Amino acid sequence: MNILKIQKLRITLKAYESGILDNSCKQIVAAINFDGSKFSGPVPLPTRRRIYCVLRSPHVNKDAREHFEIRTHKRIIDLYKPTEGAIENLCNLDLMAGVDVEIKGL
Repeated sequence: MNILKIQKLRITLKAYESGILDNSCKQIVAAINFDGSKFSGPVPLPTRRRIYCVLRSPHVNKDAREHFEIRTHKRIIDLYKPTEGAIENLCNLDLMAGVDVEIKGL
């Protein structure tokens, strides 16, 4: 993929903890601002809530149940007409554990 032909990079971030996700977004924005490229975001997407219902004891007390919840937070950052310096800064970032980063060229 030729860097000069890419019009937009979309960076999608996912994490279970919103604080870690926000810190990672700040690091990415700082790396992009260092080069002076144009970007938009971070745009918060709706939080996905997954609720699991588990029986407390599998053979008796059918009415005794516990509920567990996992929340997945998402953010999107769009980088317009990325330069080689901006992409190099993004590659050299050391983000926190627990943050899933996906980069797509559009």
